[in-house]
Amino acid sequence: MSGKRIKLEDILSSLEQADTLEGMQRVSEALRDFYAVDHLVYHWVDSSGDQYGCGTYSEAWQHKYVAENYLRIDPVVQGCFQRFHPVDWKRLDWSSKAAREFLKVSAEFGVGNQGFSVPIRGPNGQFALFTVNHTGDDETWATFTQAHRRELILIAHYFNEKALEFEPDRKPEQQQALSPREVDAMTLLAIGYSRAQVANSLSISEHTLRVYIESARYKLGALNTTHAVARAMSRGLIVV
Repeated sequence: MSGKRIKLEDILSSLEQADTLEGMQRVSEALRDFYAVDHLVYHWVDSSGDQYGCGTYSEAWQHKYVAENYLRIDPVVQGCFQRFHPVDWKRLDWSSKAAREFLKVSAEFGVGNQGFSVPIRGPNGQFALFTVNHTGDDETWATFTQAHRRELILIAHYFNEKALEFEPDRKPEQQQALSPREVDAMTLLAIGYSRAQVANSLSISEHTLRVYIESARYKLGALNTTHAVARAMSRGLIVV
């Protein structure tokens, strides 16, 4: 395992062990530095409607955002609330006058022109948004997101797993053991194999693989395959 990979695993281990919002904040700062980006932010609304967050935007921008009620016009929040998949900010609608003004003001407070956000939906109406933000040209940013997309999605779900621990009166989830074949499938997906490669490695059809994946996803209570992989890893059911 490379030194860089070990460092990332250490940071994620710190997230797993965090038992306060301050601990999550320290991890967000460490990940920002690890990926050498301007900002990394995780924000969530729990099932009671209370909002929490950790990240590296300046306090001045956070206060400005709340004071101006930017939540109602922020294209990132509005766009991601309607989506289930990660999105690059360039694919969002910035055409309105309010959105363009919001972008201009945010830049004055140090928010970069490039962004990659992962919307997450949890139990009982929980909604969360994980964002990596930077200043740079389109080509460099596209290279960055292509190289780190899978890692960032998994990290988003790691943050969400931790955030759910802060839910009041949350009942422990009943875990079901994965079958050996489900473990094999989840492990190969976690290390970056495509479904076709996984099926080939396990000498099964893609249809049979889909059955294993859906079964594992159900047992893990996951929203999608990526979430299932993240949960399996965070619970120690698979080791990569």
